[in-house]
Amino acid sequence: MRAIGKAGALIMLLAAPVAAEPPEVVMLGDSLTQGYGLAPEEGLVPALQRWLDAQGVEARLINAGVSGDTTAGGRERLEWSLSAETDAVIVELGGNDMLRGLSPQEARANLEAIMQALAKRALPVLLVGTPAPANFGPEYQAGFTALWPELAANYDAVLLENLLAPIMAEPFETREAKGLMQADGLHPAPAGVALVVEQLGPKVIELLARAEAG
Repeated sequence: MRAIGKAGALIMLLAAPVAAEPPEVVMLGDSLTQGYGLAPEEGLVPALQRWLDAQGVEARLINAGVSGDTTAGGRERLEWSLSAETDAVIVELGGNDMLRGLSPQEARANLEAIMQALAKRALPVLLVGTPAPANFGPEYQAGFTALWPELAANYDAVLLENLLAPIMAEPFETREAKGLMQADGLHPAPAGVALVVEQLGPKVIELLARAEAG
C-alpha cells in the first residue's frame, strides 16, 4: 500500500472527530470549598472529583474557594473566577458572613447579585447553604436559613440547603470518635469530607444534567 503523503495525513487528521471536553464546573466558595486545613488531595474539590470519576461522570471541577471569603468577596471575584469554558457553577458562600455577624439581608443582596450575573450567562447553578446555628438567635437563624431555598426557587437553581448536614446529623461524641471534624470544629476532616461528598455528589450530577440540556 502506498504511503499517505503529508497532505493526505493532514486531511485525515482534520476530518477525525474531536473528543468533547468534559463540562467545566466552577466551585465558588469559602474555606469549605478551598479545603482549609487539609492536604491538597483531601479537600472537598478533589474528593468530589474522585467521586464523579468513580461514577463514570465526566466533569472538570475548578476550585474557586477562598478561605475566609464572605458573600461580598465571592460577588467581587465572580467574573474573573469564570471563563469562556465554564458550563455550570456551584455557589457555596455565607458561612463567614455568619461568623462575622453580618446581616442576612446583606448576604441575600450579595448572593442575589451572584445569581443574577450567572443567570445572564445562562449558567446552571447549584446553590449550597450553611444555615446559622441556634445560638445566633431565632430571628438571625431564620433569616439565614431561608436564604438558600428562596434564592434557589427564584433562580431555578439546584439546592443543597446544608453542606455539613451529614456531619451535623451525628451526635457530637460520634463526630469526635469518627474524626469527622478538624480541631477547630468548623471544618471537616477527611472522613467528614467523604460524608459531605456522598450527599453533594448526586446534586452535582443533577447540575451537570441541566448543563447538558441547556
